[in-house]
Amino acid sequence: MHNEFTAVIERDGKWFIGYCPEIPGANGQGETLEECRENLAEAIALILEERREEGLRGVPDDAIREIVVVG
Repeated sequence: MHNEFTAVIERDGKWFIGYCPEIPGANGQGETLEECRENLAEAIALILEERREEGLRGVPDDAIREIVVVG
């Protein structure tokens, strides 16, 4: 599945600091722009994985579960 999110990255001294406005709590940092992007992407993936697991807790075993593709 392919997802696209906005990365806002700012320079803070020798560090790049990034966040994703669509995913509250998703932040990344790095000494290089690429390192910051990679850390931010990892944070987004972890948050989305946790939200999926949390959202499925308590779903009855006999409920239909399907993947919905958007875009």
